[in-house]
Amino acid sequence: MLRVGLTGGVACGKTTVATMFEKRGAHVALADVIAHNLFEPGGEVYEKVVEHFGPEVLNEDGTISRPRLANVAFPERIQELNAIVHPVVIRLQDDWMREIEQRESRAIAIVEAALMIEAGAHKRFDKLIVVTCGCEQKVDRFAERARMSLDEARADVQRRMQAQLPEDEKVRLADYVIDNSGSVSQLEERVERIWRELCAIEAAKKP
Repeated sequence: MLRVGLTGGVACGKTTVATMFEKRGAHVALADVIAHNLFEPGGEVYEKVVEHFGPEVLNEDGTISRPRLANVAFPERIQELNAIVHPVVIRLQDDWMREIEQRESRAIAIVEAALMIEAGAHKRFDKLIVVTCGCEQKVDRFAERARMSLDEARADVQRRMQAQLPEDEKVRLADYVIDNSGSVSQLEERVERIWRELCAIEAAKKP
């Protein structure tokens, strides 16, 4: 099985790219989806997060408010939060990839995660894809996704970027770089080209 990591900066379109690979036959896991359940009451990291960051990160029903947690954690305490969450998410990602390989030994499994390189998890993959786009595009897309003003989105994007490696450093580590600053059709073409290469690499491996 070919293990592929997919990462990139905030609002670069990582999930869109992951979905395009999934349509072509890849098995895809999104780190945010994996991590989401961990924050639920009774989840594996819930108690530690509340212990470290206090009751101010909770909603009235006792669930963790992701926006409140982000406000407390970014940027000064993001490493503290990552130290709680990342080891568990990485373990669950590894478990997921093992399950895929047991079912389909010649599969291509892609894990999408924003802080993959920062967590050192990129070393667990055979290939690394980094998605990029321009700074203003990040702001526009974040504003649309979060339904906030451009000024609010710009401040949030800059805050989140402080917790990430600079994009050029990620690019230097990548096996493939997908520039998502163009049209959807251009993005599809880039994904298709890389997908064919990944399929060829997996097909050439010895059983």
